[in-house]
Amino acid sequence: MTSVVNPVAVDSPARGLVCRACGAEFPLAAQHACFECFGPLEVAYDPAALAQVTRAQIEAGPHNIWRYAALLPAGQDPAARVTLDPGLTPLVPAPALAAAIGLDAPLWVKDDSANPTHSFKDRVVSVALTAARSLGFTRFACASTGNLANSVAAHAARAGVPSIVFIPGDLEQGKVVTTAVYGGELVAIDGSYDDVNRLCGELVETDEFEDTAFVNVNVRPFYAEGSKTLGYEVAEQLGWRIPAQVVIPMASGELLTKVDKAFAELVEIGLVEAPAGGWTVFGAQSEGCNPIATALHSGADRIVPVKPTGIAKSLNIGDPAAGAYAIEAVQRTGGWMDYAGDDEIRDGIRLLARTTGVFAETAGGVTVAVLKKLVAGGKLDPAKETVVFNTGEGLKTLDAVATEVGPTHRIKPTLRGARDAGLLG
Repeated sequence: MTSVVNPVAVDSPARGLVCRACGAEFPLAAQHACFECFGPLEVAYDPAALAQVTRAQIEAGPHNIWRYAALLPAGQDPAARVTLDPGLTPLVPAPALAAAIGLDAPLWVKDDSANPTHSFKDRVVSVALTAARSLGFTRFACASTGNLANSVAAHAARAGVPSIVFIPGDLEQGKVVTTAVYGGELVAIDGSYDDVNRLCGELVETDEFEDTAFVNVNVRPFYAEGSKTLGYEVAEQLGWRIPAQVVIPMASGELLTKVDKAFAELVEIGLVEAPAGGWTVFGAQSEGCNPIATALHSGADRIVPVKPTGIAKSLNIGDPAAGAYAIEAVQRTGGWMDYAGDDEIRDGIRLLARTTGVFAETAGGVTVAVLKKLVAGGKLDPAKETVVFNTGEGLKTLDAVATEVGPTHRIKPTLRGARDAGLLG
């Protein structure tokens, strides 16, 4: 669970790693599990360093995630970054979508399909691989349901570093192509994502992979911190305020926990004020892979792993590493979780597209479908401002809606053909 240990940049606000389960502390290193209880580790920060960060400092920064470098564990030295410079993606007003589902207050779509490889994974990969370079790694890798593979391969190509990424063998062809095109090694495995992840956890312990940074295994604490930039951006784009409600798709559950963490950090260091009554976090899963939501609904004290099915393959993590922490965040903020079936996901994709002009991959369809359920079920307050997160580009999952849409007319290339089709009134 450890590798070459070199310190991250001296001006990083990170002071070490801390176990989320037992609180044990460790130095900043390529370590992802606690030596005391085997719980997951996350980055801990020096409160005094964070307190020095100002809005003016952030606003004067680059137009990407590195404007928040003073709040991140790595990347303070621009020359040392491994990055595609993601971030500052659009926060799209969605009044037509709000009207369609019965929301009275403003609704926004945070559209991370605008990142360089068209998903939010560019954020986490930039932070993880920047840390990995400072820790001495010479090859980049990951276990992926698709978007992460795209991002790691692209980052490695930009940096001139070898990459090897591992994916389930039944991944959408669009995501296979948009990984393979970067020229790194691409290993398809006969099994689910959980099988892929398990193998990567074993590979990272071998001598042959001692110089390889698996972004979501041995450098996972740094990787997870990149998700905070989504929360930072939403607050900044809203004029330095936190929305009352957010709806976030869940695979491992980590994105949800880190957006919540970002909001808490901004309040703690005085960059924003919490909304009256605080903010409320909602989680969205696919019916084909909903172990976190199921555990919340049943009141279970543990999450039971499932074998994923369904079209939302980017969310198909049957044994979610941060599921318990996602439930804690949702319960603490007074939120809820729900899930959507494949037909609801397809409807969600089309509804988002025709009301906002945003074409989401299946994970975005999940989020919109769950948003509808939350409103209809009285779980989400229609009178409070809400932000929903689209984490990926619809062009990667065309098969999900390819049979649902197409030409509305087919005519001959003549005026008579146009008139007969009713196009001329």
